[in-house]
Amino acid sequence: MTQNIYDNDAFFSGYSRLPRSVEGLDGAPEWPALRAMLPAMRDLKVVDLGCGFGWFCRWAREAGAARVLGLDVSENMLARARATSPDTAIVYERADLDRLVLPPGSFDLVYSSLALHYLENLKALFAEAHRALVPGGHLVFSAEHPIYTAPSRPGWSTNNTWPLDRYLEEGPRSTDWLAKGVIKQHRTIGTYLNLLLEAGFTLTHLEEWGPTDAQIAAHPEWAPERQRPPFLLVSARR
Repeated sequence: MTQNIYDNDAFFSGYSRLPRSVEGLDGAPEWPALRAMLPAMRDLKVVDLGCGFGWFCRWAREAGAARVLGLDVSENMLARARATSPDTAIVYERADLDRLVLPPGSFDLVYSSLALHYLENLKALFAEAHRALVPGGHLVFSAEHPIYTAPSRPGWSTNNTWPLDRYLEEGPRSTDWLAKGVIKQHRTIGTYLNLLLEAGFTLTHLEEWGPTDAQIAAHPEWAPERQRPPFLLVSARR
């Protein structure tokens, strides 16, 4: 089963104070770039893998989606999402994304934000996403960039370089972020892309996200992200 770190009280408390938790999509610096990769939402059937507090689910409905399914392994996350909106066209359900089964041909868009780097069996997840999409359907996701999942220790080194560790050795890496022993699955960019291709997807866009000049002007503390992109953004078609 996917590690359910978000139901760890210390982790959830810390996560709830992050800007993206408090401000929603507007608090996620990569959101404008990710939003530009999305199809027009009017009348789409959408599933959000790792929906968290439900920010994207609610945005999708406001943008015209016909119905939205939000899936998450965390009861804490789902409870917060359900309490935020009474919209009956949004359904929140608990699911282990490493063992996900979805109805075939039932969605126009499969979306996921910063969840896939926790999954051990990404190959099966991509295959299930492909099966669940209608022909021509979209997969859009973000994941923690492999530069971040590769290090065995967090932070910058003393000479201001990023301490990559065994980049080509894929598998679980333990890190201390908001709580001790958070497990993330390190895989290379090549592996992400090859798994998509093996599942039958056609890649339409890949971005190693970094802040724009305007974002750095508004948030100077984001400037180091120009040296080490924190997020990998990908869109593909069935």
